[in-house]
Amino acid sequence: MTAPTAPDHQFVFVTGPSGAGRTTAIRVLEDLGYEGIDNIPLSLVPRLIEGAPLGRPIALGLDPRNRDFNPTALIELVDQLTRDPTVRLEVLYLDCAPSVLIQRFSETRRRHPLAPAETPAQGIDREIDLLAPIRVRADHLVDTTDLTQHELKAEIARLFDVGPAGKLSVSVQSFSYKRGIPRGVDMIFDCRFLANPHWRPDLRPLDGRDPAVASYVSADPRFADFYRRVIDLLIFLLPAHLDEGKAHLAIGFGCTGGQHRSVAMVEMVGNALAVAGWPVSKRHRELERRAATGLPDATRVQDA
Repeated sequence: MTAPTAPDHQFVFVTGPSGAGRTTAIRVLEDLGYEGIDNIPLSLVPRLIEGAPLGRPIALGLDPRNRDFNPTALIELVDQLTRDPTVRLEVLYLDCAPSVLIQRFSETRRRHPLAPAETPAQGIDREIDLLAPIRVRADHLVDTTDLTQHELKAEIARLFDVGPAGKLSVSVQSFSYKRGIPRGVDMIFDCRFLANPHWRPDLRPLDGRDPAVASYVSADPRFADFYRRVIDLLIFLLPAHLDEGKAHLAIGFGCTGGQHRSVAMVEMVGNALAVAGWPVSKRHRELERRAATGLPDATRVQDA
């Protein structure tokens, strides 16, 4: 049997209500090697496949601001391109709760494109209704209601990275169980059994990136065996995931508040995997959230 040939043209249509993160998604796709085009008239999209293949995928931003936009026309365009054997098309829909969209418009003081002389809430309701038929046709639905920009970028990269085959990107991240398990994590390790620096007044304001906190956590009699077993397991599993064709693996370490124990583990495990030759990114969800608030350390949620 002859293997199927790769399509000449690859597209990702990026759509969703205004304020849900479409611009951020397109920028991430551009960073991943896509040609980004925002707000092209729908009638011009078919012309993108008339010439020679571009050699890289194209990310198209499509929303009601586009000239000649309407849901029926967009669905017909999706159907037309899907039937073309030279085209591979995916539709990414960025969703968001209306209350959060209203908050985002309030913070930026922008007028909604569908209600320039009215309240953003009225424009948001109209746009959500207008896009409803497209939402149900989407190949990928990403709800950005509770996502930080960093989390959205990580999710887009997980879905659409077109980097060279033969590599596995590893994300190691800390989190608080109080705020729930992060989206898209492939495996999780619970660090709550380790000695908690929160109960040391001198360590409480610090986080797991501080050497004093890391030393306190690693001094727990159970730490050395736990750390060794985690590293051994990951070194065993990562090549297996790579052999299966996986491009990304997200590993989570959780503790009560996401400030001390899980952060220290992410730093140590991430460094160990990097030394072993794996491309690793480290992130700390709760520290990022607290930094975004601009609050001083003393007012941060404590790792109780």
